[in-house]
Amino acid sequence: MRESLGTGFAGGTYRQVFYVADAEAAGQALNGELHVDLDEADFLAVFPLAGEGRARLIGTVRDERADHAETLKFEDVSSRAMNNLKVQVRKVHWFSTYHIHHRVAEHFRYGRAFLLGDAAHIHSPAGGQGMNTGIGDAINLAWKLAAVLTDRAPDSLLDTYEAERIGFARRLVATTDRAFSFATAEGRIAEIVRTRIVPVIFPPLVALEPVREYMFRTVSQITLNYRGMPLSVGAAGHVQGGDRLPWVPGESADNFVPLSAMTWQVHVYGVPRPELVKWCADHNLELHVFVWKAQHDAAGLARDALYLLRPDTYVALADASGMPGAIDRYCSERGLRITP
Repeated sequence: MRESLGTGFAGGTYRQVFYVADAEAAGQALNGELHVDLDEADFLAVFPLAGEGRARLIGTVRDERADHAETLKFEDVSSRAMNNLKVQVRKVHWFSTYHIHHRVAEHFRYGRAFLLGDAAHIHSPAGGQGMNTGIGDAINLAWKLAAVLTDRAPDSLLDTYEAERIGFARRLVATTDRAFSFATAEGRIAEIVRTRIVPVIFPPLVALEPVREYMFRTVSQITLNYRGMPLSVGAAGHVQGGDRLPWVPGESADNFVPLSAMTWQVHVYGVPRPELVKWCADHNLELHVFVWKAQHDAAGLARDALYLLRPDTYVALADASGMPGAIDRYCSERGLRITP
């Protein structure tokens, strides 16, 4: 597909060969948690699977064995990392090897063709970001395609897919490349840092709640935003156009419940202006009003402000005045029809 489009796919290929194996095993690492060994020879991660004593093993081969990946068997991979994690493999149900690339396509749109997921960007599995990123691409493109195909938006809306996703893809590939390069770097200094210093510093660091929260928000990609993009306008409180709507729990239901509809909708936390209530009713646009409480303020939302939500749950427009004229201007400037 990329070749037929003539697009560049800048990046490179790691020398290391990855292997993946679904196995029945025993040992301390088979306790239902993720375990990683940054061994002097090879990298190994043990991912728990459903069922007792079942795991997926993902590791690397980086010496002369990597030059003959097509002939590798499970018995050929390093046992040192297995021994370090005290993994006793009893039976291998599936084993495969593959090369990992770190590349991003030059463009994500070529006329009527769009690249997303692995076709648009590929990187090492460090951080477990591949699937989340591909799903994010698909959701971002899907609602825009639907809008254009139903004559609710001009074709130019589709240009915002690349604008919003390609920058994130480039940053992600660069970040995972650095992480993977660190985890697999050779040389005495790299070995000391990876196997002696990091095991001492990292555990107490991730025990800190702010660090754990930051890591969760980063890996889950809920910090991803489209601020400064063509579809992102305004600010109210600490929330700006292009931000993912902050989640706020509720006694019976949280503020994410309405988002399952994947439609344009308006949120007001506090009391909506009568003009906005009438405008939404006249235009058959969903208006969700949430009684103001301290949690909204803590989440960065502004009282009585207007938040126009895109179908993919990101804030398109944040307007502190709460007046419907802001929605009219937003739509007319972009040629959007967001109401039924």
